Amino acid sequence: MGSELRIDWLGRVPYLEALELQAKCVEARRTGAAPDRLLLLEHPAVITLGRSARREHLRVSGAELKARGIAVHEVSRGGDVTYHGPGQLVGYPILDLAARGETDVHRYLRSLEEILVEALGGLGVAAEAFPGLTGVFAHSASETGGPARKIASIGVGLRHWITCHGFALNVCVDLAGFDAIVPCGLHAVEMTSVAAEMGSDAPADLWGRARELVARAVSRRWS
Repeated sequence: MGSELRIDWLGRVPYLEALELQAKCVEARRTGAAPDRLLLLEHPAVITLGRSARREHLRVSGAELKARGIAVHEVSRGGDVTYHGPGQLVGYPILDLAARGETDVHRYLRSLEEILVEALGGLGVAAEAFPGLTGVFAHSASETGGPARKIASIGVGLRHWITCHGFALNVCVDLAGFDAIVPCGLHAVEMTSVAAEMGSDAPADLWGRARELVARAVSRRWS
């Protein structure tokens, strides 16, 4: 679109700190003090409840979550409940959709899915999105029964047509963290990761390679 897009790798950031940073970035974008941005980071273990979340989708008690060192926060993004943890690549695009002439939220969601599918393809992991379901699912050529293994989750927010929140790609995250929830409220879905899908074929620099491919796909779409 010819618009400037700044991409920043922030490392491991506590969830509430990242939430505050997003708010500042949205306001800076609204006033024209900053360009569109993509914040790439990972979080310490945390469960977030989106606007559509149901408490019964938390499978364990608050006391057990505290004992496991997992924080819980209610947030303004769309979607149900999800888990974030180290080894999961989180992306928060701060984009002025109105300035880009892209005021179609559903199209924006599909764009995020397409970006993640492209990045996963670069890693050699076949993945796709499915109508009626938000997010990205891994699959193999032999599978015909529909989505079973979710590899990336998406939940977005909008303020003055400026995006916040975003996506979470399971690169090498400990999947045991998802046992505490019904991921995105989908009982029939098993969570997976790039590392789990690739097995012994996963490169030693998987984490850095995933970050590079996601940043490249985002840049191609919105720079």
